[in-house]
Amino acid sequence: MTGDGLLRLVEIMTRLRQDCPWDAQQTHRSLVKHLIEETAELADAIESGTDTDLIEELGDVLLQVLFHAEIARTEDRFDIDTVANRIADKLITRHPYIYADAAVPTDMMATWEGAKRLEKQRLSALDGIADALSSLARAAKVATRLRDTHTEAVFPDSSTKPDSPEQVGQQLLDLVIAAVRSGIDPDQALRDATRSWEQSIRQRSL
Repeated sequence: MTGDGLLRLVEIMTRLRQDCPWDAQQTHRSLVKHLIEETAELADAIESGTDTDLIEELGDVLLQVLFHAEIARTEDRFDIDTVANRIADKLITRHPYIYADAAVPTDMMATWEGAKRLEKQRLSALDGIADALSSLARAAKVATRLRDTHTEAVFPDSSTKPDSPEQVGQQLLDLVIAAVRSGIDPDQALRDATRSWEQSIRQRSL
């Protein structure tokens, strides 16, 4: 594990940005759809692909990271080393029980979220959740963030708890089918409900 392959890829990306007409005209915004597509293909490879598929899709996502960094480098903003060092510094800071003398936290996720909130000076536990997430992913992220920051008191009361992922999947599918048959857009309905839930949480200064 020498990193030679990464250095080779950085050099290739630099060359393509200079000499390939298509690569040269790309911007951060024009590449967004490709990043989303490549990330989805990586998820497919993880869930149902082979190691060969996984290697290919990881490479495609890595290319997107290097592409964005190269665009920024040519604009004299930052480069791939800036990106790598930033995440390296972040990982060291957020793992004081490995890189310093702190005790191992009893609640890893709560400690992680607390460190992020302090570091980014977030006013709410919900700050920093990406708007571009799908409706289901965003709803799950909101719930996960609240769980990890121990603010479950804002969770709606639920009379039943699922016993398995398969049961959750079937219940979600059944609800989607029922909504469609009733002429309701389930994606928009969930997005609206999640937004209302978030607003009520922020009003409580959580």
